[in-house]
Amino acid sequence: MPVRGTLVEIPTADGTADAYLAHPDDDRAHPGVLLYTDAFGLRPHVKSSAERLAAAGYTVLVPNLFYRAGRAPVFDLPERIDLEQADELFARIVPLLDELTPEATDRDADAFLGWLAESPLVQDGPVGLTGYCRGALLALRTAASHPDRIAAAAGFHGGGLATESPDSPHLGAGRITAELYFGHADDDPALPPEQIDRLAVALTEAGVRYRAEVYAGAPHGYTQADTSRYDAAAAERHWEALFGLLKRALPA
Repeated sequence: MPVRGTLVEIPTADGTADAYLAHPDDDRAHPGVLLYTDAFGLRPHVKSSAERLAAAGYTVLVPNLFYRAGRAPVFDLPERIDLEQADELFARIVPLLDELTPEATDRDADAFLGWLAESPLVQDGPVGLTGYCRGALLALRTAASHPDRIAAAAGFHGGGLATESPDSPHLGAGRITAELYFGHADDDPALPPEQIDRLAVALTEAGVRYRAEVYAGAPHGYTQADTSRYDAAAAERHWEALFGLLKRALPA
């Protein structure tokens, strides 16, 4: 299906967020999907992912999560990000990640979901979420904070999903009505086994419809083709799981 990609601007409570919108090139309304990026933000690889979703019949919004610091690209990224040599880059990224508090995330979600609801390119009704690394945490938090707006949410190689912090996103499980899917990375310091178990217990006790899998041998960041952690087989497995979830909850 031919796809069109455009840059859009979204008014938020904290400013104006730039974003990438990918949608089927037919001027019709399609189910909406909000894509939360990893820590490296809005960039060509992520736009390509949005276009792959759009080619399957979805209207996909990818906001620049770091819009408070400037328009994308916020960071000067190489074509291939070597995560073993990225200390200086992470020193710039971490303070911006720290600004994505639960309160800021909820305000942003209000704006992003509101924009999708008003777009003539998006069908009426709930939308889907997918998130990567930190974006998986944001997807889980948004599914809890906006249950009436989210039909399905997926998270891949997420970190910090079920910590002992009083604001850990898993604590919102009781408010989630969406169907969830998680593709955890194997032996991931950002999501150790105790957090995987804690998340599973919280979702199960809350009666959430979900599936969670550990991708054996796949490192943290396995979906990101422009990084040194990319795993092609695991990335394709993620696409199969994501499309399966969206087809069940939001058939295109």
